[in-house]
Amino acid sequence: MKYGSIILEKKEYVYLKRLLNISGYAANQGMQKCLITLAEELKTAQILDDSQMPDDVIRFNSLVSLVFENGIEKQLRLVIPSERDIKQNKISILTPMGSGLIGYSTGDTIVWDFPAGKQNLKIIAVEREDAFSDTDLVI
Repeated sequence: MKYGSIILEKKEYVYLKRLLNISGYAANQGMQKCLITLAEELKTAQILDDSQMPDDVIRFNSLVSLVFENGIEKQLRLVIPSERDIKQNKISILTPMGSGLIGYSTGDTIVWDFPAGKQNLKIIAVEREDAFSDTDLVI
């Protein structure tokens, strides 16, 4: 891991904590496991002001380019739950993939547990649009 732990911006961190508190009762056991893992990662996350955030860290609204072990590349945007749209490759932070990517950066490799088994995914690029305003992060 490039920065030693995941990195989150303060407002996004607070928003994530709130989301985890209200979604802790997910019916899907796989989703529940991912949310528990994310909650554990939040305990050791570096929390920074927006002005201190490295440009290559995956945050809300980041466009992420990934490469799988088999060489397939995929691009997706990490969004708040109300903005998810699979057809436009917008995945929610509350999906297993979304919760597995938040706070990681370009060059990091994560192990992803697919139905067919575990696979390494490498983050090859992170592009960021404007940050959400305070009103966008209201639950």
